[in-house]
Amino acid sequence: MRQRLTVILTIIVILGLLIIINSAVYVEDEKPQDSELSANRSTYHAGPTGSRALYDLLSESGYEVMRWRDLTDKLLGGDGKQVQTFVVIGRTLIPFDEQQAKSLLLWVEQGGRLVLIDRRPDDMLLPKSGDWTVSTDDYVFPMNVDPSNPKEMTAGVEAIQPVQPTLLTREIQAVMPSRFASRIKISAEKEKKEPVEETSEHGPEDLRKLEENPPAPVVVTPIPLAPVVHVANAEGPLLVDYSYGKGRIVVLSDPYLVSNGGIGLKDNLQLAINALTSSGGLVAFDEYHQGRGATRNAFAAYFSGTPVLAIGAQCVLLVLVILSTRARRFARPLPLVQVDRRSSLEFVASMAELQERSRAFDLAIENIYSRTRRVLARHAGLDYNSPRSEIARRVASRSTLDGYRLETLMRQCEETINGAPINWRQSIDLVKRLREVELSLGLRMRSRDARQAAGL
Repeated sequence: MRQRLTVILTIIVILGLLIIINSAVYVEDEKPQDSELSANRSTYHAGPTGSRALYDLLSESGYEVMRWRDLTDKLLGGDGKQVQTFVVIGRTLIPFDEQQAKSLLLWVEQGGRLVLIDRRPDDMLLPKSGDWTVSTDDYVFPMNVDPSNPKEMTAGVEAIQPVQPTLLTREIQAVMPSRFASRIKISAEKEKKEPVEETSEHGPEDLRKLEENPPAPVVVTPIPLAPVVHVANAEGPLLVDYSYGKGRIVVLSDPYLVSNGGIGLKDNLQLAINALTSSGGLVAFDEYHQGRGATRNAFAAYFSGTPVLAIGAQCVLLVLVILSTRARRFARPLPLVQVDRRSSLEFVASMAELQERSRAFDLAIENIYSRTRRVLARHAGLDYNSPRSEIARRVASRSTLDGYRLETLMRQCEETINGAPINWRQSIDLVKRLREVELSLGLRMRSRDARQAAGL
């Protein structure tokens, strides 16, 4: 037990040293300053370029919101049926590939609603709607601007008012974009109509053929309506939405309006709420393409940037070393401790059985008498080799025992030891008489001998 306690205390001390050393040498990486050049638009990010304020406000206000951390292919499954609005904010850390863009647009075509908030949305996410094409103009590239400073972000910019009353401009007086906001372009392609050759009037025979084989009914495909402009100024639209299949695509050309640093200006917050929640239902913010996919270990992500992961790895390594060395010796082999498993009672019983089978009663008498004679000699104050008559006389003079009877008992025991014939009854009688002598004199005996003498 003491050895195990030592091992346990050693492991605890080593773990404590590992924690102290890792905490002492750990140097926290300096977090890069938020900038519009490398903006983090994630709803997990609380910096000025993030959108955590918008997400938390919608969640606490009772709107149904979630963080979508899977591929867009999952929108076409059972989970996608619950999502009404899918939001992509800013230039994502992981770009959309062609397959993901197709899946997302197919979901929109089936009735979903896609909200793109970016100065330059991905062209794959801006499909044509009939003859209508939506794109964005070039914008001033942000350089050396502090996104947490509204004065720098909006220098020289005037608030923009809605151009018409719609669901997306409800309760909005004016919004304040950044000076880096782009403008949305809407264009329509005119179809070239092929010239139709004039034919002569149909004769009777042609009319008869038409009656026999009437032409198939013409299916009229509804022409998509033109994109709707909600917020714009002389430079161009800032907020536009248009239909795509059964769904709609909303384009807001400045993510500063919904970022933590700009959402509190003018009616930017109300515009964000209208754009995301006007159709009701569950609003899903794309976090997979922001680098927060579900495939990433959430535990490791939580402790990233701290010494906890290093300490855990070292502890695991220490446990593996202990397990690998547990069955190995580091020195010469030591002999096993020889433990005598036989008890004294087993030894006595074995010796008694051997003496009984060999009828060696004289040996049993010798073992008992030699001790009794030594005790009697000590009691009489004489030497062990003194004559038995002298020992018996001295013992009788100091006690109530009869000296003659004691000398006779000693003589019979010595004759038995020297080879006189004796049976087991006589040997038991002699042993009983020796025990009575010791008991009457009160001589010191072992507890086992006392019990035996009392039982005889």
